[in-house]
Amino acid sequence: MRARLGRALERALLGALAGCLLALTPPALAQAPGTEITQLRLERGDEGVLLSAYVKFELPAIIDEALDKGIPMFFVADAVVFRDRWYWYDKEVATAARHMRLSYQPLTRRWRLIVSPSPIGNSGLALGQTFETREEALAAVQGISHWKIAELKDIDPDTRYNVDFRFRLDVSQLPRPFQIGAMGQADWHLSAERNQRLPNESPK
Repeated sequence: MRARLGRALERALLGALAGCLLALTPPALAQAPGTEITQLRLERGDEGVLLSAYVKFELPAIIDEALDKGIPMFFVADAVVFRDRWYWYDKEVATAARHMRLSYQPLTRRWRLIVSPSPIGNSGLALGQTFETREEALAAVQGISHWKIAELKDIDPDTRYNVDFRFRLDVSQLPRPFQIGAMGQADWHLSAERNQRLPNESPK
């Protein structure tokens, strides 16, 4: 009984917090800063197809407020490798996902980032990196270096390929009150995508 009351109180407090934060940004004025993939590099290496990228964005104040209160944010990077086909739609030959859970720990005043190929969830029990500042933590989210998105055996050296790369804030993993409040709010829509040709050979 006491445990149920505790969970109910926690949900009520979380809902109140979400309402207060969402009230800070009126729907008519909510405009998220642009999210842009400013760098995207693809290469074929001995390990497979490697992707490096930099995603430029600024966190809106409402998301910063949530992080400061200890609410984690989830980001997802997706890459899909397609093989060119002149007679039909390009064929998907490989996919990769990079899930990131960014959180702030008010007691220690440190930032924590967990990266996984599969959804992480809210437990945050997996191993991750710790950062002293917000800027360092965000830089680790924005920059991706030599991420393997396909095995070498999946790529024919004599065939042309292209890659769809997408980065987004995954609101589906936020607490339920935030998911509801984020609907229609531009500040919660952080997303960018880009398509690029895979070079035939790795740079020397």
